[in-house]
Amino acid sequence: MPPETYPTADVSVIVPAYRAARTIVRALSSVASQSVKPREVIVVDDGSDDGTFEAASSLMEAMSGVELKLIAQEKAGAGAARNKALAEAKGEYVAFLDADDEWTPEKIERSMAVIANSGDVLVAHDYRRIQADGSERIIDCVRRFKSAVDPFVGLYRQGYIATSSVIVRRDAVRVAGNFDENLATAQDFDLWLKILGKPGATFSVFPEALLCYHISPGSISTFTARRLGCTLRIAERHFPALVGRKGRALVSLGFRVCAVHFEAFSAYRAVGRPLAAIAVVLGLPWQLLRSFMNTPGTEQSAPTWLKSFLWLWVILGCGAYVYRFAHLGRAFITMVKQL
Repeated sequence: MPPETYPTADVSVIVPAYRAARTIVRALSSVASQSVKPREVIVVDDGSDDGTFEAASSLMEAMSGVELKLIAQEKAGAGAARNKALAEAKGEYVAFLDADDEWTPEKIERSMAVIANSGDVLVAHDYRRIQADGSERIIDCVRRFKSAVDPFVGLYRQGYIATSSVIVRRDAVRVAGNFDENLATAQDFDLWLKILGKPGATFSVFPEALLCYHISPGSISTFTARRLGCTLRIAERHFPALVGRKGRALVSLGFRVCAVHFEAFSAYRAVGRPLAAIAVVLGLPWQLLRSFMNTPGTEQSAPTWLKSFLWLWVILGCGAYVYRFAHLGRAFITMVKQL
């Protein structure tokens, strides 16, 4: 009996995995269940010690004709794992799937249809955000995409593309320099900006929730302080690409700095760390001032009144810190006197 054949697309699926033994089977099964199969799926086990590699290997004969490649490396981070897979990929397009997420069966079919009709270098879509308790809601990325006068500026400001929703031309990723392994997190957002900031690069976000994005306590997105630092570096790095586009570049930089601070504030509140949340708010004016003064191309853009206002906020913020923690200073002085 001849083997069953399936419609296919020239897509390499890249799955970085770290301690994902509980979820990797679910992720790979969603690839095997695609109505249009990818050319291959490449799993890079990033130094796991929980049986992730073995769990992925168990599906070797159950991929419905999709070639499964497994690679193990010493722990080097998600960016390095994705770059390792990119070096092995053969497809004209690459799709990214985190090991704790899953696709609906139509994900590749619908994404490739949008690419065929648009000629875009990258496409993404809405997704379902599923909390650890099972509650979920649809994240409307299309609304943000359509509301922006310039889609690139909108992406820079709001960062609304989920990595596991993306399919992109492999050569565009290569030309952009792949993922920056020096960024501890948010390498994906940095890469989208590198690709889409080039002249003539276009992208689409379409209104179908074809991804289930699972939130777990060990998710990389929970490392709030590290993420805040990386996203601020990215905002400053890509500021030059805003110059000459619709909307004032300096406004976009300020919007982005405020947005990532709000994300950090919300994350700290969600895990019951009010002092850390307050610190993020008090640190915002200082960061705005630093970004406006030190990011190349902004030196002459920020008006004097704005810099003066931000300096005043910094001074008041420092005063608030001193007032809030004055009791610690008094306790320290008392301890010294007793020595």
